[in-house]
Amino acid sequence: MQRCHWCTLDPDYTQYHDHEWGTPSRDPHYLFEMLILEGFQAGLSWLTVLKKRPRFRQVLFNFDPTQLAVMPDNYIDTLMQDSGIIRNRLKLESTRQNARAWLALADPVDFIWSVVDHTPQVNHYPTHTDVPAVTPQAEALSRKLKKAGFNFVGPTICYAYMQATGMVMDHTMNCDRYAALAT
Repeated sequence: MQRCHWCTLDPDYTQYHDHEWGTPSRDPHYLFEMLILEGFQAGLSWLTVLKKRPRFRQVLFNFDPTQLAVMPDNYIDTLMQDSGIIRNRLKLESTRQNARAWLALADPVDFIWSVVDHTPQVNHYPTHTDVPAVTPQAEALSRKLKKAGFNFVGPTICYAYMQATGMVMDHTMNCDRYAALAT
């Protein structure tokens, strides 16, 4: 199978690439999970996040924003000792803050998808060097999220989030997933 340039042969990566990345989702639970994970990815490889994702699901209440919004400081202290996750206090505190901000949105799915007019943007990039790291839509999403009280949502994180959740389809034209998602 021909895959995007960034996808190594690691089984977690190929599974993610082949079944998740770039597939449009309007599932609020999934959208929230990916927003949190993209924040944890800042400064790290996405493969690191994928490897730790199962443990994140265990200790972060399966990304239930209602439970995360009331996560006490002493639980964050406990999480800081868990080598199965990315132990960064600011990112863990941001998870709690982002859960609160998510819950405050009237319709999180509408809020997120509005930056692409609720329609996946299908790009037709021949190679990985053509794919941008940031777009005006990602900058707009970043501004909206920050204004709504979210953290760890800079434009680069937002573009990666948009790619991951299928708001933007950036599988390159030589990737087998391109044909399946470009229609």
